Amino acid sequence: MAGLFVTLDGPGGAGKSTLLRLVAEHLAASGHPVLATRQPSDRQLGQIARHHTATFTGTALACLVAADRFHHLAAEIQPALNADQLVICDRYVPSSYVLQNLDGVPLEYVRQLNAPALRPALAVLVTAPAAVLEQRLADRGAHSRFEHPGSSAAEADRYAGLADVLVEDGFPPHWVDTGDVPPQVAARTIADHVSALWSRR
Repeated sequence: MAGLFVTLDGPGGAGKSTLLRLVAEHLAASGHPVLATRQPSDRQLGQIARHHTATFTGTALACLVAADRFHHLAAEIQPALNADQLVICDRYVPSSYVLQNLDGVPLEYVRQLNAPALRPALAVLVTAPAAVLEQRLADRGAHSRFEHPGSSAAEADRYAGLADVLVEDGFPPHWVDTGDVPPQVAARTIADHVSALWSRR
């Protein structure tokens, strides 16, 4: 792998989408060849997974998300890395560990399902205090059935509880708290860390 693969995960309301955009902008302005993407992807399988969480649940959704992930890796992420690009992905395997497990799928099943997935050089976990997450979620509205009152706090707790599992599975978490930090400052911190990794790759 010639490029660098970075992922952003965390509970709803943590600010991942905003950080993805800002981090990509910072890195591009510094001359890095950046590809910003997300999972579920914007491809056919990803659109089904993203917009039909009310239809697909449990194991069916876990398999659909994993299928989109592997297609996304093969069709977009890996070719970009082979072309020496810096790929940043909004949500990846850690999100599956949390969301699919909250959806009733045994964690060990989700781990095995995603075992072949490419491991990132940096797995950023974005979080914030529960009250902040809930307020942000209320302000912007829910994106899926996974987002409802109390869901962000439950997600945040599950991420914290899975820290050792993430390290064991090759996703050593780099925590970023956005509770009282402006998005631009948090993005700059992440971008600086990524730039350092890029220079040492």
